Amino acid sequence: MTTVVSRIFTNGNSQAVRIPHALRLNARRVEITRTEQGDLIIHPIDESKGHALLSALEGFDDDFIAHLEDNRAEAPGMQDREPL
Repeated sequence: MTTVVSRIFTNGNSQAVRIPHALRLNARRVEITRTEQGDLIIHPIDESKGHALLSALEGFDDDFIAHLEDNRAEAPGMQDREPL
């Protein structure tokens, strides 16, 4: 595991961390998670992340889509309730 000390600076109303060249990310967006211990995990988001889902959806034929729409049309309506 590579460890590098870097600096934090302010960019507008946000904090930014300088990522050295040796740790450069090949992504335009990242997901940042703070652990219970306070550590930050930076995970690059792949630009083509949604392509696998879209490819899978292309495999559904018109009959399947029609079946989903029929089930949705048969779903019970909204319940009448007293306002809060």
